[in-house]
Amino acid sequence: MSTTLYELSVPTFLQTVRAVRGYLDRAVRHCAETGADPDDFVNVRLCEDMAPFHFQIEATWHHAVWGLEAARTGVFAPPALVGPAPFSDLRAMMARAQAALEAFTPDEVNGWSGKELDLQIGPRRLLFTPETLILSFSLPNFHFHAVTAYDILRMRGVPLGKRDYEGELRTRPGHSQGGL
Repeated sequence: MSTTLYELSVPTFLQTVRAVRGYLDRAVRHCAETGADPDDFVNVRLCEDMAPFHFQIEATWHHAVWGLEAARTGVFAPPALVGPAPFSDLRAMMARAQAALEAFTPDEVNGWSGKELDLQIGPRRLLFTPETLILSFSLPNFHFHAVTAYDILRMRGVPLGKRDYEGELRTRPGHSQGGL
């Protein structure tokens, strides 16, 4: 059985985007319970030489939605970074990412399969197919930024666990997610 471009990309991005939305919501609840301000997370970094929380959320959005747009158009052109933004704006950004991903159809995405992409990303010229772009560029970057945002929230005391990051697993129909 082969896996289609749609199956390897859109549902995978959606699983994690929904999880990110969940842990952003959890951070807001944690702040309400502890009297903290969620905006205090916006500029937090795991270490000094890493980008701050707001960048991690923006990059998660960019690599999911704009990675797919690059597969479609042959150009990786996410919108300019917004920079530090209120936590509520970051949550809204992830809601927009989810809506954009849900708008892609299997026929549309699968129609891009196999074409040659010659992308200029910063100073690098990279030759991809939509499959290799998603598998070797967008997905690794997407997961890196999503987990870094998760780690920043954990580091700052938000009670998150592995299942919060996993999100809703795509099990066989009729199979529960119990166990582990």
